[in-house]
Amino acid sequence: MILGVFLALVAGSLVSLQNIFNSKVNQHAGSWATTTLVLGMGFLASLAAGLIFEGKQLFLLEKMKTWYWFSGLIGVGVVTCLVQAMRRLSATYAISIVLTSQLGFALLWDSLGWFGLKQVPFTCKQLVGVLVIVCGILVFKFGGRRGNQAMPSFDPGAQNAKMERSC
Repeated sequence: MILGVFLALVAGSLVSLQNIFNSKVNQHAGSWATTTLVLGMGFLASLAAGLIFEGKQLFLLEKMKTWYWFSGLIGVGVVTCLVQAMRRLSATYAISIVLTSQLGFALLWDSLGWFGLKQVPFTCKQLVGVLVIVCGILVFKFGGRRGNQAMPSFDPGAQNAKMERSC
């Protein structure tokens, strides 16, 4: 279980980092070019890793339902929508909405037993948990701020340039 929690934490940090990078690519390349680049590089990296770790077994896809193949198309929607959301909102706000949406729909699909999931009984505790997260997002977005001070952003390139100039 500890390994599962650790891997989930790493995945969450990587998703947030990927989305930040995707939004930066989008500033220079546009939405569809960003989606193509991100998913194309992901395809090449996962193909190489799959061949290294699984070899020919990578291509054995026995008894897989046809509609599972559409997962990649869903990925196009994910990248495109998230890049656009981050452009219109802040990274934290967009990702918090995405994560809440993920949690809410996962709860719905688990509770209904859709898409081949084992049906999990819906409880009020689960609903309260999702609502607490939604309230947290609302507090984050609409809570009072002290003055109009902008928070400094972390840009490793800018930090390196500052350090080079000072040396």
